[in-house]
This record gives sequence, structure tokens and C-alpha cells, in this order.
Amino acid sequence: MLLRHAKSDWADAVTPDAKRPLSPDGREACVLVAAHFTAEHLAPDLILCSSALRTRQTVQRIAAALPPDVPVLTEDRLYLAGPDELLGRLREVDDGVPSLLLVGHNPGIHALAVGLLAQPDRALIPTFPTAALAVLDLGTRRWAELGPASTRFGSFVTPRSLRHAS
Repeated sequence: MLLRHAKSDWADAVTPDAKRPLSPDGREACVLVAAHFTAEHLAPDLILCSSALRTRQTVQRIAAALPPDVPVLTEDRLYLAGPDELLGRLREVDDGVPSLLLVGHNPGIHALAVGLLAQPDRALIPTFPTAALAVLDLGTRRWAELGPASTRFGSFVTPRSLRHAS
């Protein structure tokens, strides 16, 4: 599961990027995403989260919809990471972890999502707006084997599509 952080607040131009909090719209989007996690029975066994405040707040705001004991690893190296860095981190995951949620940033999260899909499925994720969630099914049992075109498309939702579905 790949989740882009919810919309952040740009009201204070002097706040460093890594310390920008969620905006009111971002907090509202988290409610929609959390409801989707619950409705679809999405339950990651591990969460990898960028160290940025907006990604941590996104995880906090959807936490009630996640298993209560799911480990959350907050890592500086995921902050604004590109697709190669994100893929490298996923390849390090222990094979005993059947599913995970990666919470990160664009453009890396979008490039990773489409890169993991076969060419015909890439158009299913044309953009990756804030609080968008892609669910991809692994085509392998080993995280180290994750790579281009190694997953199958599961689903893709955005706050807008979730609002229209209700």
C-alpha cells in the first residue's frame, strides 16, 4: 500500500518544509482514507513513514482504522525520497512481513507506484494527489525481488473519488 501524505498547510511561509503540518483539508481527507481502510479491511503489518510532520500526522489521523499493534517506522531517508530510494527501502523489508503501508511524498511515491506496475496498468494511476492510496499486489514472496513490473494493480483511490463514492 502506497499512501501520499494528506494536504499540508502552506499558510506560514517561514515554516521549513519538513515541519509543515496538515491543513484542514488534509485532516478531512484523512477521515475519508481511514474509512476506506476500514471498509476494505486494509491492515498493513508494518508502516514505513517519512519523518516529515505531514506524513507522521497522516499516519496518526488514520491510526484508528489500522491494527492497534502495527509497528510504525519513521525514517529520515524516506523524506522526499525518489522512486529508487523508496524501492531500495522496500527491498530491505523482512520476508516475514506480508503487507506494508509506505507513507511518503510526490513525485517519488507516484513514480514508484507506476514503476512497480506492468506497462498496460500504469495508466490506472495517472496522477497521485495528496492522500491518494494505491494498493498493489506483490508478484513475489520476497521483498528483495520487488522491481519494475513486479506487482499487480489492486486499487487506487483519492479523497475526491472517496467523496463521490459516498
